[in-house]
Amino acid sequence: MENEDSNGVHTEEGTPIRQIAVFLPNRLGAFVAVLDLIKSSHVVVIGLSVQDSIDNTVVRLIVSDPDTVETIFIERGIPYNSTDLVVVELREGAEQMPDCLRTLLNAETNIHFIYPLLTQPNGRSALALCVEDNHFGQSILSKAGYKILRQEDLSR
Repeated sequence: MENEDSNGVHTEEGTPIRQIAVFLPNRLGAFVAVLDLIKSSHVVVIGLSVQDSIDNTVVRLIVSDPDTVETIFIERGIPYNSTDLVVVELREGAEQMPDCLRTLLNAETNIHFIYPLLTQPNGRSALALCVEDNHFGQSILSKAGYKILRQEDLSR
């Protein structure tokens, strides 16, 4: 099965998981309104991270259908950006997280941010990682025995 990532690169493994970062004013109900909008389109939020400040909030989302969410945001004029992430399955649960992160540390690659998924694909814990080089990070983690999840794993 050959797919194309957001940069137009074909992969044999599947489509990379795309995070959507939405920029919201720090106002009462802004985040709930976005979640309601996503839910009304029958899209499921699978992972999220919220970075709040006095004036603005950045909400990072992993969803079951990123194309639909991007279309909604464009139509509504909601500012956002998207980026591919490395999402790794932790087969032994959260206690495997230090070993996973140590694998990247030993490879001397930087992690820009990290957060867990809300749902557990295949019944297992998973981490979303923004690393300095996705292909390198995926390669290192795969060689260490970790399963890299793809969008198809989340959009069932």
